[in-house]
Amino acid sequence: MDAMISTPPSQAAGALREQGWAVIQPEDLLSWLHADQAAADAVHASWSDLPPDTHLRDGGAYRFRRHSCFTLDTTTGELAQTPHRAHWQPVTYNALHGGFQRWFEPVDPAICAHPLWQALLRQIGQLVAQAKPVPMWFIEAHQFRVDTAGGIGRPTPEGAHRDGVDFVAVLMLERHAIKGGETRVFEAEGPRGVRFTLQRPWSTVLLDDERVIHETSPIQPLADHGWRDTLVLTFRQGGFQSET
Repeated sequence: MDAMISTPPSQAAGALREQGWAVIQPEDLLSWLHADQAAADAVHASWSDLPPDTHLRDGGAYRFRRHSCFTLDTTTGELAQTPHRAHWQPVTYNALHGGFQRWFEPVDPAICAHPLWQALLRQIGQLVAQAKPVPMWFIEAHQFRVDTAGGIGRPTPEGAHRDGVDFVAVLMLERHAIKGGETRVFEAEGPRGVRFTLQRPWSTVLLDDERVIHETSPIQPLADHGWRDTLVLTFRQGGFQSET
């Protein structure tokens, strides 16, 4: 990834307002979170214990995930985990996997309580609230591992899309023996776009989901078994997406 497109956390809200996306480098992110590499490694270790995603409608078996939900009061900074719930999207945002409840195993409670995890949700939530002031964020956290055991893995099998939220944060935690996985971000109502590949662990892209669409290209193995680990956080005002 070209370092010239990266943005310090202190300037990320301005970049979101100006262009609808921002990229934060790993060292800037961890410094901003007051976290060290040992804390980052401890959180990432939990990606080795993700159950299979049993809802893939393309017939694949390449994705593993966990999912939990939170609220963040942007005035007080209070972060709370909500009772476990299904992930739901309308078909207008996800034609492949929308329109039905998808239940996933929750994120490990020890990870949800980890200071780095808590700082991530709080500080990114407060950052995107600078770009769009709201009193409360409804946050969904998705741990993903996409692997190449079947020859190819698809990080976004639904294709270029919006998520139906206000903001999305994608943190790339590991690329192991793969090629591909290019991030593509395009204006939802315009001709401009940008492409880059998140290579370094804890590289982060922030997206204004109302203004841009995004996708990640398929990954292929460079050895017998490759994978790509990401953490995806979505921030929505007014409530979680639901059938009602």
